[in-house]
Amino acid sequence: MIIARQKKRENIAEYILYMWQIEDLIRAYEFDINEIDKNIVQRYEQPAPVKEEIKNWYEGLIDLMKEEQKTKIGHLQFIQNTVNDLYEFHLVLLKSTEQLDYIDLYNKAKAGIVELINKSKGTVENEIEACFNGLYGLLMLRMQQKTISPDTISALSSVTQLIGLLSKNYKLDEDGKLEL
Repeated sequence: MIIARQKKRENIAEYILYMWQIEDLIRAYEFDINEIDKNIVQRYEQPAPVKEEIKNWYEGLIDLMKEEQKTKIGHLQFIQNTVNDLYEFHLVLLKSTEQLDYIDLYNKAKAGIVELINKSKGTVENEIEACFNGLYGLLMLRMQQKTISPDTISALSSVTQLIGLLSKNYKLDEDGKLEL
């Protein structure tokens, strides 16, 4: 909750990836709030009221995941809405005559994005979601300390840069500091 709040303010891409991790973490603990409390919440160096707030946040996510039937796969609707908002913003950037760096980076990443869409077999709604799926997969491979092929690293390099610039521009736009 604390980390999610901070990431949402500072870097929307990191927020999305973090929330996807939280969803997977909840699934790994089989939606058992007592285990999450014991193994995660209680390890925070926070006062008891803050720990209680964090536990309540996890409980709320658990309830939402059950309500939205996301217990096996998928992402909560509010997170998917954030991805979709980023996609809409991405389209605005591509139409802007002020965002030539972004357009250039998109063109460099396009082949990798197409490959990610093809690998998704119709499970993604848009290019930005495909990018996040690729980045999340890479993150999981790294966390599991698995070997990552040079081709995968190369293909996702431009995607990483694109999502980084998208996130930066999104923050600038939110702060009213972006010319479009």
